[in-house]
Amino acid sequence: MRNRAEAEALVCRVQLALTDRGVVLRAPPPVPDSCCGRGCNGCVWEGYYAALRFWREDAIALLAR
Repeated sequence: MRNRAEAEALVCRVQLALTDRGVVLRAPPPVPDSCCGRGCNGCVWEGYYAALRFWREDAIALLAR
């Protein structure tokens, strides 16, 4: 993911796949609301994208069962 729009699209696709298969997974990580916009090293968005990748991996594992 390179930006918020891609992340939101990913969440929608994964949640749709989960719903279609009747699989329950915890909610995706919350979208950060504390970014200062200065491009800090260790920005809250970096953490969000990392958490979202783990969430996606968990979803893929559940859907593969």
